[in-house]
Amino acid sequence: MVMREQLNRVLLVDDDQAMRRLISKWLELAGYQVQTAENGREAIAIIEKERPQILLTDWEMPVMDGLALCRWVRAQQQNNYIYTILFTVRTSTPDIILALEAGADDFCKKPLDRDELMARLQSGARVIGLEQRLLELALKDPLTGLLTRGALLELMGKELARSRRSSVGMACVMLDIDQLKQINDKYGHAVGDEVLKAVAQLLISNARAGDLIGRFGSEEFCAVLPESGEFGAAQWAVRMRNLIKALRIPLEGGGHLSISASFGTTERREDTHTIEQLVDMAEQAMLVSKRSGRDRVTAFGAISSHQHSGHDQSPAELLQHVPARTVMSLVASLQCDDTLGSASQYFLRFRIGSAPVVDADGKLVGILSEKDVMTTMLRPDWWMLTVADVMQRNVVFYDEATPAMVVYEFLCRVTIRGVIIVKDGKPTGLINRGSLLRFFSNLQAAKQGDGVTAEATAANQAIAALTGRITPKQRISHLVRSVASEAADLARRVHGTSSNLLPCVVGGASRLQDLVTDLLVFARFADEPCEDGLLAETAIEQLPAADADLITKTSHIETVSPIAEPAPAPL
Repeated sequence: MVMREQLNRVLLVDDDQAMRRLISKWLELAGYQVQTAENGREAIAIIEKERPQILLTDWEMPVMDGLALCRWVRAQQQNNYIYTILFTVRTSTPDIILALEAGADDFCKKPLDRDELMARLQSGARVIGLEQRLLELALKDPLTGLLTRGALLELMGKELARSRRSSVGMACVMLDIDQLKQINDKYGHAVGDEVLKAVAQLLISNARAGDLIGRFGSEEFCAVLPESGEFGAAQWAVRMRNLIKALRIPLEGGGHLSISASFGTTERREDTHTIEQLVDMAEQAMLVSKRSGRDRVTAFGAISSHQHSGHDQSPAELLQHVPARTVMSLVASLQCDDTLGSASQYFLRFRIGSAPVVDADGKLVGILSEKDVMTTMLRPDWWMLTVADVMQRNVVFYDEATPAMVVYEFLCRVTIRGVIIVKDGKPTGLINRGSLLRFFSNLQAAKQGDGVTAEATAANQAIAALTGRITPKQRISHLVRSVASEAADLARRVHGTSSNLLPCVVGGASRLQDLVTDLLVFARFADEPCEDGLLAETAIEQLPAADADLITKTSHIETVSPIAEPAPAPL
């Protein structure tokens, strides 16, 4: 809803076509915007869509008369008050009382007099103007003039009910001004306020009469677009993004400040029952825009095919204070100027489905997946294309120091499978759902000892009985022994297998890949001091043979290092 609308939108309802033409001409010459309807039923459809400010209606009409229309208008509790003037030949006191009780504000006796009608319209405009001023004081944000969060949510609830009742579309757009806190810190809050007001004015000037625009947080805005879908909302958001990017905020002493904003869009779906669900979907999409580099528009439909159900569960506080660099799997990057031919060999060799892409300085600029390569494979020269030609430039990334809980909650809310971890803009690792699942399970096993797997429980109990703690060097030693043992076991099974060789090789290779991945990841902690002063080799050697063998066979299960989600072995 745009505040302080010009008071000139009139709906004229009369079953007499000649009368509609005459009155419309009077109103248009006086500067009013006029829409017409033949009866009350047609008028309802126009009111729900256009929300006129003044309603002029005849009393006597077929299908639905003026009195019934007045009752309907007052029962709807519209977002804006509709001042109603009733045309009638009935002037008796009982009729006037009946009309007033039905919701009419004023009367104009028939036959109509032009001057009298204009005077009553001006009187109605004064009432509407007063109602708007009072509404502004109660509902608007004092800095931007937009709806407050509470007022917006209330109006959104009414709009959602109308959308579901009438089976019409409803879209929601969330936008966040990028790095406003840094602007406030560097230039002062006065400049930050100017940024907020400039963005708010852009939103107001590009909104329709029925759109709802509000300030949702300190630097967040929300727009509700009735009778729009996600595609239309995304188009509107792209236009707003470009206009915001073109803004120039003057600075004291000369110069100007350029800004940007990140957008998320969504639409009401069949299973969208509350405004909280609608806002949450738009916020999810906006979060993807923020985490993939800011200054962009993300549609919820592009990241999720369904609404996340249930409540996000806290992983028993085990990830509360764990940084992303501890959970991430190591990752190797592709260069922008690498060919797709070399990239495809990279994917086949390392059995991974995607990889980050960096520029000449090692900075993250995109991501390439097997699917991106496959989309070009029908071209005769596909292998000569560069990675930069087909890579995806919208990459969701987090800094190494980001709490793992933040990544966990993000991946729980959206259908994106993984995120890139960076340090100083350079990719250093990957966290996907498989990484978090194995990390959490292993961490649970290491902390609790029991209740995860029988093998992990026995291994933890065996080591804890001697050392009280599993050191980094000890874990690496376990892994090295496990790799050697698994390789030897695979060799024995291959030489001793006369049939069904393929499952044997694939299974063994997959287990070896898991162990090598664990070894590479946990190598980052090889130089950490041993708090209890025990060397891994000594600890292992002092264990009984059965316990040492158990640890060797299960070390990759109970290791608390992050594990990359294993890819299927190529056949």
